[in-house]
Amino acid sequence: MKSYFKSARGRFWTLVAIVSISGFSQGMLLPLIAVIFEQDGVSSALNGLSATGLYVGTLLIAPFMEPYLRKFGYKPLILIGGGLVILSLFLFTLWKSVLFWFLLRILIGIGDQALHFSTQTWITSTSPQHRLGRNIAIYGMSFSIGFGAGPLFVPMVEVFEALPFIVSGLLCLLAWSLVFLLKNDFPEVTGSAMTAKGTVSRFKAALLIAWVAFLPPLGYGFLEASLNAIYPVYALRQSIEVGMVSIMLAAFSAGAILTQLPLGNLSDHIGRKKVLLLALTGGAVVFVTSSFYESNAWLTVGLFALAGMFVGSTFSLGISYMADLMPKELLPTGNLLCGIAFSIGSLAGPTMGGLFIQHSGGLSFLLLIAGILLVITLPIALKNPVKTSSA
Repeated sequence: MKSYFKSARGRFWTLVAIVSISGFSQGMLLPLIAVIFEQDGVSSALNGLSATGLYVGTLLIAPFMEPYLRKFGYKPLILIGGGLVILSLFLFTLWKSVLFWFLLRILIGIGDQALHFSTQTWITSTSPQHRLGRNIAIYGMSFSIGFGAGPLFVPMVEVFEALPFIVSGLLCLLAWSLVFLLKNDFPEVTGSAMTAKGTVSRFKAALLIAWVAFLPPLGYGFLEASLNAIYPVYALRQSIEVGMVSIMLAAFSAGAILTQLPLGNLSDHIGRKKVLLLALTGGAVVFVTSSFYESNAWLTVGLFALAGMFVGSTFSLGISYMADLMPKELLPTGNLLCGIAFSIGSLAGPTMGGLFIQHSGGLSFLLLIAGILLVITLPIALKNPVKTSSA
């Protein structure tokens, strides 16, 4: 058994399992706290601001991640990150306060950044080029499976409020324990990486090389955070039941799961740019269409599933696009910048979404999401294509 976990295959599937459970906790936490605060009478703007705590944490710790990864390796960062997430989930049960929960969300953001940055870099650094899209698609699909299952546990709050936090914490603890079976490894360091004078220089080099690849994670961060943290508030105000909101969010994730691997494989053959343009444009069209049928809950469920089929792979496709452009020694920096871009989008999503609901005069919230997707499509369309290896 130990030899399996030390093999490349065992390591890959262990990392996939860890990311899946992490996705579950995030997918549950965003709508769960949004629903709890909405039922307690917290304003939509404050509700959205509270949701940004997760992404504040990821941004606070981001500048320190790469040096520690290069010094200590992947395994210690995953253990520390997972431990912070588990501790924070259990602490939610102790005291309900907007400020206290905001601080706990910051801690979860720090833990998630360490966990995702390490696992993501480990996979991109060790995957062969002709299977990169596939492997990252499986990585993204595992997160989507967990993230999609998360909202289905939100109705547990009606049993008693602490139950969803306890269940999520126990599942994270189970997955976290598998990390102890892995053999530690370190990112590749070459002469060109060593000549870069510190993190800032590597950031500048990575941005110059692959800036366009950071736009899809930025857009997906906005989409995911606003959809899961603010859409439940909007839906409840449209008299949609909590259980139906959970089904809608799960339908989006189910759609993403269905197409993660096919789109990843397709991008290995025809290129990331073509697949990204198809995904982003298709997703924007579906969200615009959904805005006209919001009164029909089950039709909205179907349209959310279709939207997920288009844009649910945006983050993993962005990572693969970045890996195509980036020299191998800068892959940790590129992965870190993907995470930072995702966090910036995630910070903007709940904040802009909460303000949009308050000041849009009844305009559909889904139009905001469609607009953001179209805005990030244009620079990608204008970027020169990148050729990828065929399988």
